[in-house]
Amino acid sequence: MTKTFAYTNHTVLPEALEKWSVGLIGKLLPRHLDLIFLVNHFFLAKLRQKYPNDPEKIARMSLIEEGHDKKVRMAFLSIVCSHTVNGVAALHTELLKKTIFSEFE
Repeated sequence: MTKTFAYTNHTVLPEALEKWSVGLIGKLLPRHLDLIFLVNHFFLAKLRQKYPNDPEKIARMSLIEEGHDKKVRMAFLSIVCSHTVNGVAALHTELLKKTIFSEFE
């Protein structure tokens, strides 16, 4: 998938990033949710190898936001599944790298 997809982000505001309910995705697109969980499983395994003593960072970077109503962090999913991530302009890309996506080195 990373050889196929690229992601262009259109906001630098973390509150504007979409989060979709796991329950809703599971109801409407159960196989897609299975695949999202599989991608997250492999992504978290890589993070655990890279940051073995930082479970908080791993939780922050997970594709699934834990809580009463679990949510899929759609921008994070896009980042993990893409070969390239950029903003709508060079300045925007630099802001993304320094702010909301800084942990995705």
